[in-house]
Amino acid sequence: MNSGLLAQRRFAPFFWTQALGAFNDNLFKNVLLLLLTFVAVPRYGWDTGLLNNLAAGLFILPFFLFSAWGGTLADHLDKQRLVRRLKLLELATMIAAAAAVWFELFGLLLALLFMMGTQSALFGPVKYAILPQHLAATELVKGNAWVNLGTFVSILLGTLAAGVLASLEGALGRAAIATSLVVIAVIGVVVSLRIPAAPPSVTGRVPWRPLSGTWGVLRDGLAEKKVRPALIGISFFWFLGACYLTQLPAWVKDVVHGSEGAVSFLLGAFAIGVGLGALLCSRLSAGRLELGLVPIGALVIGVSGLELAAQSSFAAERLTLVELLAMTDFWRMSTLLALVGLGGGLYSVPLYTLMQLASREERRARMIAANNILNALFMILSAVFGIVVLSVMELSLFTLFACLGWSALLVGVALLMRNPRPALRLLIFALVQMLYRLRCRGRQHVPATGPALVVCNHVSFMDALVLGGACPRPLRFMMDRPIYENPWVHWFFRIAGAIPVDSDRRDPGGVRRALEEVSRALRNGEVVMIFPEGRLTPDGDVHAFRRGLDLVLARDPVPVVPAALSGLWGSWTSNKDGKALTKWPRRLRARVLLVFGEPIPAGYSPRRTLERRVRGLKRAADQSLSRKLGGPI
Repeated sequence: MNSGLLAQRRFAPFFWTQALGAFNDNLFKNVLLLLLTFVAVPRYGWDTGLLNNLAAGLFILPFFLFSAWGGTLADHLDKQRLVRRLKLLELATMIAAAAAVWFELFGLLLALLFMMGTQSALFGPVKYAILPQHLAATELVKGNAWVNLGTFVSILLGTLAAGVLASLEGALGRAAIATSLVVIAVIGVVVSLRIPAAPPSVTGRVPWRPLSGTWGVLRDGLAEKKVRPALIGISFFWFLGACYLTQLPAWVKDVVHGSEGAVSFLLGAFAIGVGLGALLCSRLSAGRLELGLVPIGALVIGVSGLELAAQSSFAAERLTLVELLAMTDFWRMSTLLALVGLGGGLYSVPLYTLMQLASREERRARMIAANNILNALFMILSAVFGIVVLSVMELSLFTLFACLGWSALLVGVALLMRNPRPALRLLIFALVQMLYRLRCRGRQHVPATGPALVVCNHVSFMDALVLGGACPRPLRFMMDRPIYENPWVHWFFRIAGAIPVDSDRRDPGGVRRALEEVSRALRNGEVVMIFPEGRLTPDGDVHAFRRGLDLVLARDPVPVVPAALSGLWGSWTSNKDGKALTKWPRRLRARVLLVFGEPIPAGYSPRRTLERRVRGLKRAADQSLSRKLGGPI
């Protein structure tokens, strides 16, 4: 994933604003926990477990109380102004926290942790609702990947910085903590001033009901059929993440027999894994919403989690981080935890993107608020799950981690069985990328939602796979019935949603049934691809479009996207130098260019016009490839 978005004002100021906020959140929260554990408990004799659970509860409670109101604010206010106001709230909280750290006012610090949780709860809805206003639909996956990466790296750095600052003694340590909290908050306020305007999606007066509506928002979110899978899926990710991170100190203490440094190292491995998973997701998605990564991510979490649960305990004596780093088993454990995080990145980024794209603009922040509330519920459920497994049932950490691995594995398998097409499409895209040096242009011309027809020249038997893998939306495509019914590949075409068609000479009524299936797909809001030439080109040129295209558009007038393929003529799946598939492959990783043209509105796409458009796109694509290769194609 290149860093182009980080150089643009429409994304970079917001990215750094939210990253600095996540850093300060975790710096403050972890400094507080360390001060309570190592200063307040010995001084006042307080109960450590009670304090830690109280602190966790004070931070999560605002997500129940204020997330719904945060969604209302984000829908009714300019999101740019709302972000700035919330950053000022963070600054005021950090100034008060600096004073409380300096004078060691631990009760005030706990109250300020609640305030920081409130700021985070209000910031959550606007955090993801603002992205679709500043980024194109094809950029959302990349934007969400960067946000996830920035968040987890900030969590890691904030946690590590808290340990360093808390280790400083006396007035020097208190001054360093206080200064850091305030300086980071000030930088966040300054950076937020550069965020572009993001007008409200709902007009009217903002209702002042900060404590009401939580269950109503959650009910509305779960009632949205297209958004509900994303909300539940993301919350399951936070359930797993909370379980792993909550039990990590105990795992290090009882299994690794390491010190606090080992906790930080394994936490870093997990955070880096999530970041790498987000980057890999952006790379594999290529600007599309690639839901096929969700079950793959769950399977990676499941397999890695089960392997992690199968690790043996280390030596009984306490080991330092330096000693652990010299052990192969510790590196293996770190790698497995990083793979759990990597699977989490692959799993979560498409779901966040789905939540943004599937939400109506005027209710998007409300849906994100519902997500935050459900996340908090699942995180509390993770704590209850840990208590039941470890304390009530008195099972081991190995058993708990095995349960997490099996649950992720079962979720991945269930998603694949329920809808295998997205994962299959992803595998097709990966296969095409392995076979060809494929470049695409104009993918933004494919409508983000609603029915559409894609028409393209037909060069080779790989055309459907190339188009299906490269198109930003899943494609249904028509194909000859004899090929469709081939026993070796029938299962593949059936899963891919191919629409078989046969001539009336061989199957009376076959064309009619195929057209009815195309019509059903279009009326369901799907994208259907047609090769209007009706056969492979015998000479590499675009040939006359057949009347079947007119029949499809007469039944369902939908936008038509012309497309053209260049670079596949001469491959073993084309008719050059002999019938397709009868020659040995002679080219590996050939350059292929796929170009999508501007869509022609519904009702304005006669067959001859489309043929001219495809010819023009093909000619331009050939010329572009010819310049790259230094000669005619």
